[in-house]
Amino acid sequence: MVRFESGRICLDLVATGAYEREQLGGAEQLGRWLIGYGLLPPGSPLAGVDPDWTPRFLELRACVGQLARAELGAPAEGAAVALDRLNALAAAPPPPVRATRGAHGGLVRTLERAPECGALLAFVARDAIDLLTDPGALALLRQCEGDTCRLLYLDTSRGRRRRWCSSEACGNRERVARHRRRVAAL
Repeated sequence: MVRFESGRICLDLVATGAYEREQLGGAEQLGRWLIGYGLLPPGSPLAGVDPDWTPRFLELRACVGQLARAELGAPAEGAAVALDRLNALAAAPPPPVRATRGAHGGLVRTLERAPECGALLAFVARDAIDLLTDPGALALLRQCEGDTCRLLYLDTSRGRRRRWCSSEACGNRERVARHRRRVAAL
């Protein structure tokens, strides 16, 4: 699984669909993503993560991506439906968590009970609502300027001039393409 940290969990979910290969292709991949991005504490039982969860997370991913891109000026066709669905998903109660003493004596976050799909969807949907309704956070929202990249991220760079999801990937491809254009023009 490709890991991209955008600055918000809702944008991290959107990023799972921006690669050539689907990052959430089934319950096992979704479970790893839920733990890897901190929605579930490490070691959480994933027996309840079943194949029915994946299409629900993919639907939320599509809604968040569409709404975020609409905020960046993309065509907003279907955004009203996406917003209604986002609000409906956010209405569920979030997963109940608790602090317990870990093996090393420090406090660790655990779940009160086995995770429920609706609760985890609500957590991500609420993060999206927080992002989309916070003018300060929304002002940091960017889409990678790479020719074929659709990743969204929060630009927290010092000068707020970040152009690419990754300087090493999309930024390097752009610099190489620019160099080739200059050489070809000679």
